[in-house]
Amino acid sequence: MATNIHDRLQNTPYEVQSFATRPSKATLFWRRCVIKQIILFFTLNLKIMRIVVGGHS
Repeated sequence: MATNIHDRLQNTPYEVQSFATRPSKATLFWRRCVIKQIILFFTLNLKIMRIVVGGHS
């Protein structure tokens, strides 16, 4: 039962490599897209303001 150390490390559960997935190019693009981030920023702020203003009336 002489196994190679690389085979054991490759199949070890709960290792960092077993949970890591590589994002696609499209995913990376949308994460870095400044226009999308600005839109999401203002959308979140509007939702928060709606909650705050609704609580004060």
